Amino acid sequence: MYKKDFEIRWSDVDANGHLANSAYVNFMSHTRVGFLNEHGFSMKKLIEHGIGPVVFSEQIYYFKESFLGQTLTVTLAVSGLSEDGMLFKFEHNFYNQNGQHLATCDILGAWIDLKERRLIALPEQLQALIKKFPKAENFKILTKEDTRKPGKTPKNLS
Repeated sequence: MYKKDFEIRWSDVDANGHLANSAYVNFMSHTRVGFLNEHGFSMKKLIEHGIGPVVFSEQIYYFKESFLGQTLTVTLAVSGLSEDGMLFKFEHNFYNQNGQHLATCDILGAWIDLKERRLIALPEQLQALIKKFPKAENFKILTKEDTRKPGKTPKNLS
């Protein structure tokens, strides 16, 4: 499991005085970038391959509040990957300085070709790296059907 620590700053709290939901998203993003960098997916390497990550969904469950000045530990566990590396699922957990579980989030995403703007399988070099990612206890092989499980599909205005 990958971990990153953060101090809750003034800009991270909302009008209720607790950690804003947008701050949770920012802390998770920062944690993912750290994890990916440490596992060979640096921004430079992604640019070399012309790919980037895209998030399909983030489902956050909040358990306890956290406040200005507190220290958070944000974890990342890889809970799913597709065979070709195109799809990924990460689980983030938030803990306060006492180890109390504050929130959890499941993030489902994929890799896109930045020129074609379409989903792509990872190049072989990156597939070799992603297969070495540490896996969560609840890890599963993802398929395209996993991206449609919530039943949400686009509906344009007429």
